[in-house]
Amino acid sequence: MTQSMANITMTSFELPDAVKAVLEEANRRLQNRPKLAQQFRNCFPSTLETTTKLLDDGTTFVITGDIPALWLRDSVEQLMHYVPLCGDDPQLQRIIGGLIRRHMFYVSIDPYANAFNETANDWHWDPADETDMGPWVWERKFELDSLCFTIRLAYHYWKTSGNTDIFDSGFKQGLRTIYELWRTEQRHMEESPYRFTRRNCPAIDTIRNRGMGMPVSYTGMIWSGFRPSDDACELHYNIPANMFVVVCLRQMQEMVRFVYRDMAFAEELAVMEEEVQHGIERYGMYRHPQHGLIYAYETDGLGNYCLMDDAGTPSLLSMPYLGYCASDDPIYLRTRQFILSTENPFYFEGKAASGMGSPHTPPQYVWHMGLSMQGLTASSDEEMLSMIDTLEATDADTGYMHEGFHADDPYTFTRPWFAWSNSLFANLVYRALQKGLLDAE
Repeated sequence: MTQSMANITMTSFELPDAVKAVLEEANRRLQNRPKLAQQFRNCFPSTLETTTKLLDDGTTFVITGDIPALWLRDSVEQLMHYVPLCGDDPQLQRIIGGLIRRHMFYVSIDPYANAFNETANDWHWDPADETDMGPWVWERKFELDSLCFTIRLAYHYWKTSGNTDIFDSGFKQGLRTIYELWRTEQRHMEESPYRFTRRNCPAIDTIRNRGMGMPVSYTGMIWSGFRPSDDACELHYNIPANMFVVVCLRQMQEMVRFVYRDMAFAEELAVMEEEVQHGIERYGMYRHPQHGLIYAYETDGLGNYCLMDDAGTPSLLSMPYLGYCASDDPIYLRTRQFILSTENPFYFEGKAASGMGSPHTPPQYVWHMGLSMQGLTASSDEEMLSMIDTLEATDADTGYMHEGFHADDPYTFTRPWFAWSNSLFANLVYRALQKGLLDAE
């Protein structure tokens, strides 16, 4: 990283009324759990208090926390728990709508990039990356899920607030840009201009085969260079990301049909949705000897499979959360059983916690985000509460969530300031409150 947080100053503003109301409600209802109450008071507003900047052009810039750049993926999930509150709160609408506009501005600059600068200051994670960099781009790892999160935020903002002010000609052009990129990357080996090479780095930070990736066969799915963890794909059809694409293509169709009345474009999106879904069903499943038919994490369409899951979102675990399938879908349940077991090479068991980690962090490191997602997709109230209990007990007495922590020792952890992890935890606790699971007896 070439710049420190000293170079970024977040704009100070008063918390929106809807956020303050949630905090007051939680204070009242969590009186019997003072530590959890404090964690929630810390984490629920954290994104707004520490990572959000309102810009003079009406857009919003959101850093990840300890890195002074905006990740398309992270910035959405950092704000996502506020979206259900924005219907009657103009300040939240300004913040969320501003982030959507900022995303579409970045998409117009480079739809292959995953992270951007606030200005065209030419800051980069690694200035020596061999790819088509620009001064706005912090990092240019093509991660299929990144553009999906832009669609996710816009769709749910629209459905919650009813506002159509984001749907200008630039937004529609952004949808077209995303569609055209996905169309190209369905045939990456034949048609894609994207290349990425990073020298003198771990293998997970660069793409093999002169930056083009190992061979894949056409499947109808969309190629990705990197996973949601920012690690390189082992096999370049990432199944959770393609599932997310299916969800977003449905959302794009709805926006195009009802806002822009463009039935021809909607039909193009519908055709692609069917192609990607067919690819998942034909190439993205694996018959496991113990668990039966489950989803693979990655494939190349050539008969090779990567069986695992990663704590980052999108994950196989997160599919009901993102809207791809129901939480009681039989294939999902079998897949969930696999990934929440030690047969998943990135599921770890320890004295303090058991849960999913990631190849992005050392072995035996459980991720708070994985525990939060397990709670958000839990099949029972008991499982949801169990995850909250584990999260409450593994914050190393900091009052905040982290990236990964050692399964035997939560005081050994990575990333003390990771806003996405705080937001996902806050989302879980708030949903449990809405279900009445945390009220004092």
